[in-house]
Amino acid sequence: QVQLVESGGGLVQPGGSLRLSCAASRIIFSIYSVGWYRQAPGKQREFVARITSGGSTNYADFVKGRFTISRDNAKNMVYLQMNSLKSEDTAVYYCNVLFNGNVYWGQGTQVTVSS
Repeated sequence: QVQLVESGGGLVQPGGSLRLSCAASRIIFSIYSVGWYRQAPGKQREFVARITSGGSTNYADFVKGRFTISRDNAKNMVYLQMNSLKSEDTAVYYCNVLFNGNVYWGQGTQVTVSS
């Protein structure tokens, strides 16, 4: 069973930064595309960013220029560097991976942007 564990969330002031981590077990992360999504209270889960096995990235328009997705294959980790955070970035952030026809999600990490 693939397991994903997110970490790195917390409370940060507007304009601040956080780096989220997604750790994988029972899967060689490097050969799969990995995504970050988020879900704010009362809203549907939405796409944030994705990185392919080859390192190509794509982002939702609302995070372009502020967030950066990256991966460390040696550590089996994927990261989301979030800069210039805004109050509207407040949400639970999840990583996911499509493996053998199934989509796996982590438990999420809470990001709260507030002064």
